[in-house]
Amino acid sequence: MAATPEDDAVNSADPAPALRKHHGNGPLFFIVGTIFAVAVTIGWGMSVMNYSGLSGDVFHQVVTVSAPSSSEARISFEVNSRSGAECLLRALDAQMVEVGTARVEVEGGNRMVQTDVETVRQAATVEVASCREQGSQD
Repeated sequence: MAATPEDDAVNSADPAPALRKHHGNGPLFFIVGTIFAVAVTIGWGMSVMNYSGLSGDVFHQVVTVSAPSSSEARISFEVNSRSGAECLLRALDAQMVEVGTARVEVEGGNRMVQTDVETVRQAATVEVASCREQGSQD
């Protein structure tokens, strides 16, 4: 007697070929996955473009530092602010102990600032501790 298709299904190695599911092979899975990927990409891009940092709208970068004598230290730094900023400078010795401070007011825009900080003893470095926006200056 010849084998029928029903006998082939009963004698096959897979006990229930009709019940086997193909997850991930359908067009619905592809469409949902694509929409999710696009949404995540747009959300991530918007968050990166809108991030302004923790320091507000004032950005600063130290260019040079020197300590020519035991009573003063010099710093050159760049400040970028919309309407002016006030920056706090700290001079530190080799053990990172504060030996002098100074406050500097900077006009709005991208400015290069060079200033001296008076110290009580030889400084090893000078840092910009903080810069904050000062509002419009008339």
